[in-house]
Amino acid sequence: MIAETRGPVRTRYAPSPTGPQHIGGIRSALFAWFFARRHGGQFILRIEDTDQKRTVPGAIEMILESFDWLGMDIDEGPLQGGEFGPYVQSQRLELYQSCARQLVDSGHAYKCFATAAELSEMREAGGGYDRRYRDLPPQAAAELEAEGRPGVIRFKMPLSGKTVGQDLIRGQVEFDNTQLQDAVLLKSDGFPTYHLAHIVDDHYMQISHITRAVEWLPSFPLHLRIWDALGWDKPLFAHLPVLLNPNGKGKLSKRKARFADADGTSVPVLVHEFIQAGYLPEAVINFLANIGWNFGDDREIFSVAEAIARFDLKDVNPANSAYPIAKLDWLNGQYIQAADCAYLAGLLKPVLENAGYQVDEARLRKVAPILKVRLKTLNDVVDMAGFFFDDWECFAAPAPDILMQKKMDVEATRRVLQAAGPTLASMKDFSHDQQYLVMKALAKELGFKNGQVFGTLRAAVTGQKVSPPTFETMEILGQAESIRRIQLAEASLNAET
Repeated sequence: MIAETRGPVRTRYAPSPTGPQHIGGIRSALFAWFFARRHGGQFILRIEDTDQKRTVPGAIEMILESFDWLGMDIDEGPLQGGEFGPYVQSQRLELYQSCARQLVDSGHAYKCFATAAELSEMREAGGGYDRRYRDLPPQAAAELEAEGRPGVIRFKMPLSGKTVGQDLIRGQVEFDNTQLQDAVLLKSDGFPTYHLAHIVDDHYMQISHITRAVEWLPSFPLHLRIWDALGWDKPLFAHLPVLLNPNGKGKLSKRKARFADADGTSVPVLVHEFIQAGYLPEAVINFLANIGWNFGDDREIFSVAEAIARFDLKDVNPANSAYPIAKLDWLNGQYIQAADCAYLAGLLKPVLENAGYQVDEARLRKVAPILKVRLKTLNDVVDMAGFFFDDWECFAAPAPDILMQKKMDVEATRRVLQAAGPTLASMKDFSHDQQYLVMKALAKELGFKNGQVFGTLRAAVTGQKVSPPTFETMEILGQAESIRRIQLAEASLNAET
């Protein structure tokens, strides 16, 4: 296995600004970020926008917002600046063009004048570009240029032998040169392709480690040859496994947005979809780190700091991994449960406001602690506890089928409500602990199970079958409001029977 580091560590994430950030790309960025942070290095964001037709306005802002939400700090980039900028490829065209000319002058690349019609004929013949302009005499090339015929610059790949490379995750990899084509380095419009641009940038930005998806492995020999042709020391490479659909079939990258899995599970794949779905950034980071890398000690939950301290590229599993979306809700619930209550209240407030509630912050701070163990996502607060922030004066008693508990009829439910109201009104200490003791005694006195009495009260004061704990809820609502709601439920039950 080759050495993991050699000199200062500088990693990068280089997305194309073609839309919202896909979670597969973010996972690649996360591993590069972990590695840089572990070794005290720098993490660089570079925007690869040489395919101008696919560039989406506002996409760079979406990329930056994704990193900000996830808490992944960037050392150098379009917003941060740095001594190796600019960090947007369309602002570096002269550099790429100069390097392309250098490759032509050294005999490692050539001007290709193949027309669209010629290329189409080659494809129809069952092959790719047939290298017909590779050995074009200089005079013939000059004549075509004089005619104004557009051309591209292609790299001269060896026609025989093998290209051998080293990968931090996969070890030594070999490629048969006869299976490789002369790739385009510079298009006729003067814009470089990825093959040239990323190598030039990685060299001049002094990138020490390239972490990218295994989908780029077939292009690895081309890139190695270009590095050698330019006479530059190569960085170290790590081709990361890709994310597969939850069923393990097909790459997740084929999906552009949220979709429903075979079992109906909603699968978010874009960063803003995780935000909208109510996931915590810490949970998403932990979730992604668990795909293709193992913390060790059989631990699935760990902090960012703990992951950084242990992260090692050689520990990344080379096999592609299914996207275990089913685990995310559990993991997110664990982070919510461990969250500071004030922090959690701050996260829940905008969710409730977006659902149309007027949020009393003091009340929310009381509600947050009793929700922690019940929420899987932040969005669950709306159905679970939205009633706390409704207009209390407009509260309507629930229907009898919600009030009646298992093995209870209308008369049994009425008895509970009739007895509970006066009993609760007599209490001088309305804390949830005292409510529990008093209502437990009442259940025994009436001959009902605790769950039957407690469930009836829960439905009466919340109007829901599922809610936070009954007595904590009543404590927050207050004695007078809780009793008023119980009386409303009793009156409604009497009116309908």
